[in-house]
Amino acid sequence: MFTIAQIQQAHSKVKSGADFPAYIKEIKALGVTYYETFVADGHTEYHGTADYKTATDTKYNIVPIADRCNLEQFKTDLKAHQQGQSDYPAFIAVSAACGIEKWAVNMEKMTCTYYDKAGNEVLVEQIPQ
Repeated sequence: MFTIAQIQQAHSKVKSGADFPAYIKEIKALGVTYYETFVADGHTEYHGTADYKTATDTKYNIVPIADRCNLEQFKTDLKAHQQGQSDYPAFIAVSAACGIEKWAVNMEKMTCTYYDKAGNEVLVEQIPQ
């Protein structure tokens, strides 16, 4: 099964949101079937076949998540990030300010789903292949 070190190696190639599709393809090839990234502390839980699971440590101090989701602002900021106009720390800041608690990537469906603090799906995007 895959390791956090392998995932970190793949992630080291990501400089902006524009690099995300290539990253997804690479970790999918490692055997990742699904993962969730939590905005508040940056930790990610990775899942594979046969109930395999591993997780990263927290990456930064707790960032407060807004209670209300500002979906329209998030869509604008997400688009800018995907076009390479922001780095990851900036994307985390705007995600938290817009009330995004986490995102989940499903490798089979090739989707990235964003959730608010109440656990509601607020946006589902298809990942380019």
